[in-house]
Amino acid sequence: MNRPDQLPIAAAVLALLSLSACVPVLKSRDTRTQAPATYANGATDTTASSAVPWQQFFTDPALRSLIDTALANNQELNILLQEVDIAKNEVRARKGEYLPFVDIGLAAGVDKVGEFTRNGAVEHNLDIAEGTRFPEPLPDFLIAARASWELDIWKKLRNAKKAAMMRYLGTVEGRNFMTTNLVAEIANSYYELMALDNQLEILRSNIAIQQDALGIVRMEKQAAKVTELAVRRFEAEVLKNRSLQFDLQQRITETENRINFLAGRYPQLVARSSADFAELAPDSIFAGVPAQLLANRPDIRRAELELSAAKLDVKAARANFYPALRLTAGVGLNAYDAALLTEMPASLLYNVAGDLVAPLINRNAIKAAYANANAAQMQAVYDYERTVLAAYVEVINQLSNIENLRNSYALRSQQVDALVSSITISNNLFRSARADYMEVLLTQRDALESRFELVETQKQRMSATVDAYRSLGGGWR
Repeated sequence: MNRPDQLPIAAAVLALLSLSACVPVLKSRDTRTQAPATYANGATDTTASSAVPWQQFFTDPALRSLIDTALANNQELNILLQEVDIAKNEVRARKGEYLPFVDIGLAAGVDKVGEFTRNGAVEHNLDIAEGTRFPEPLPDFLIAARASWELDIWKKLRNAKKAAMMRYLGTVEGRNFMTTNLVAEIANSYYELMALDNQLEILRSNIAIQQDALGIVRMEKQAAKVTELAVRRFEAEVLKNRSLQFDLQQRITETENRINFLAGRYPQLVARSSADFAELAPDSIFAGVPAQLLANRPDIRRAELELSAAKLDVKAARANFYPALRLTAGVGLNAYDAALLTEMPASLLYNVAGDLVAPLINRNAIKAAYANANAAQMQAVYDYERTVLAAYVEVINQLSNIENLRNSYALRSQQVDALVSSITISNNLFRSARADYMEVLLTQRDALESRFELVETQKQRMSATVDAYRSLGGGWR
């Protein structure tokens, strides 16, 4: 029969094997060549984009500078670094528990006993030294070293230390996971800022076009070709778009400050090259195989380490049912006069003792701790399974998103070309009285919206690439 602590581990292994067996190779349709990545075991892989450090994945100097600043100054990341240090110190504390404890100390005191007691009678009838009576009260000076050591015969303390080590490594992976998310959030905000800059520029150029159209309409009204209604409608459209400028400027300010907050600095101008945003081409994403996903994602590795730590906790909790062997010893100098402490061997004292203690009657607390350790292990199993499944689904979604956005961007580009050329056509038709002013207004409005949507789609393409890179476990190196 399997022991209770073996069942969760077996379930985790079976879940992992079944998942790896049914997961197909993940790969985007882009076949751009990529240099092989070398792993710690010496194997090479030509498909895993997550093996590429973020310094190579992001080539924009301004973006790389922002990420560098954020990794150095982000407060939340620095808080997590302190948690890593705390976990590291916990390992040291656990390691010290199965080593001997040695104390050294000094003590001094006086003691007065009643004459009608055994100790008082002894002091009254005997001399402390030849011709020297017991002092009253009796001083007592002590210099001693004491040692205690619990022999870790059931590996309870060593398993606790190993569990602490696993959790320390888990906090390191947690830091890596947060680094990945921080890099992705900075990159996404940076591309959003560039998109807003482009939308603002598009809006300003569209306002200039509408101002020209408004001038034409006013001249047409003076020539009695249109009514005041047409003039008012064109004026309203110009005013609406001028008002929209302030909305975009506010969003730009907020996005800049979000980047500054992530970078751990006060509000300031964020350097960027927004003029080249439309020409940015998303990098190729190679997903690799499921084994690489499990190896590269820090959150999966952290869940795996937590699972290992939970298994060791169960072993340590079971060891509490077994007898504990403790050794204690002490050696020192003891005398009623400090000047006599160096009188050897008269002032020398020592003791050695061994205890073998096992719980006998009330073991409810130990049983409860053991049950809790088993329940925590099952939690770790479910958390590991959930983390692996969520990672796989996230990668599939992001790769599908990249492909769909690529197709969408191609069609929106054609839509923008058609609507931009229709602005000139509608203006010419309006001048020749072959189109009314509403057709001109609607054409300009549709062209503006389509250009906005094209920029938004480009931003989504860049963000989808970043998110896919993050989902595969890249960005923390």
